[in-house]
Amino acid sequence: MNFSLSEEHIMIRDAARDFARTELLPGVIERDEKQQFPQELVKKMGDLGFMGIMVDPKYGGSGMDAISYVLIMEELSKIDASASVIVSVNNSLVCYGIEAYGTEEQKQKYLTKLATGEFVGAFCLSEPEAGSDATSQRTTAIDKGDHYLINGTKNWITNGGRADVYIVIAQTDRDKGSHGINAFIIEKGTKGFDIGPKEDKLGIRGSDTHTLQFNDVKVPKENRIGVNGSGFRFAMKTLSGGRIGIAAQALGIASGAFELALKYSKERKAFGTEICNHQAIAFKLADMATDIDAARHLVMKAAWDKDQGNNYDYSSAMAKLYASKVAMEHTVEAVQIHGGNGFVKEYHVERLMRDAKITQIYEGTSEIQKIVISRSLIKQ
Repeated sequence: MNFSLSEEHIMIRDAARDFARTELLPGVIERDEKQQFPQELVKKMGDLGFMGIMVDPKYGGSGMDAISYVLIMEELSKIDASASVIVSVNNSLVCYGIEAYGTEEQKQKYLTKLATGEFVGAFCLSEPEAGSDATSQRTTAIDKGDHYLINGTKNWITNGGRADVYIVIAQTDRDKGSHGINAFIIEKGTKGFDIGPKEDKLGIRGSDTHTLQFNDVKVPKENRIGVNGSGFRFAMKTLSGGRIGIAAQALGIASGAFELALKYSKERKAFGTEICNHQAIAFKLADMATDIDAARHLVMKAAWDKDQGNNYDYSSAMAKLYASKVAMEHTVEAVQIHGGNGFVKEYHVERLMRDAKITQIYEGTSEIQKIVISRSLIKQ
């Protein structure tokens, strides 16, 4: 067992940390208030290789491993979880899905642009009647011979209004249940594809979240990902990797809040001494540090499993479940340590607290993670 980062991993982490502090931090409060998508920052992240972290260099990617991915996600998420979820979706759900299951033509046409940040991707699974129950797809993709005709609604779609490429999960043969589902690549601007209003969210407000409508959208056969009927398996496997990204995001939110709370506790005085010297605050800091370190080990284990070619369904679910719990609990504690100042935007912790909640919901709720974990245990 080796718990040390390599020199390369340290360089990658430090580069992400520097970018987050110098580029993401200025304006992060304003972007949150105004729900501004960080378009120029996305381009910069693309230039740094953050939009195609694990993609093979022959497709324009950085060719890094999953450990590098979680290091980058943690550092970005400490400062701006809205920016980090753009990175997560583009990497885990879109780039991975096309690289692992797409045709060479699809990789050349789409992946090469997604990996460099020229294109931004979106993953469309959730529906008004199919959130956690992903098998209940109402969106249909009717086989018309040389193309499919897609009709339906997708909601809660990250990058929904800004993406160039959308991976859409739809039902082709309802009688076959999960085996009748397919995944398709749909380009923005396709006739019949409409983007609804932007959602006004509690947190990650700089992230673009929309409902999408598909009305007789014609998709060529060559835009189907994988063999006929493989869409559900594709979605589930892709989401397993996505959970590593969201677990890393939750870890970053928690560790960012902890760093702010620790710094504040060393500066703020009460009863004649810095508040970190009061046991009530010192014990909070101890609990925060312990839980965050435990979450970090779970996240790293899941990333390591992915790098080693192991099945990472169990470890990624466990990492996301625990890291999101830690993020929610300890951003609340960070606000408490800041006292009244914690309720004020300029101290950042209230935003991190709002951002933390979504990590317990998207890419599989905490309850869904417990289903995945328990099923894995029972099968052993």
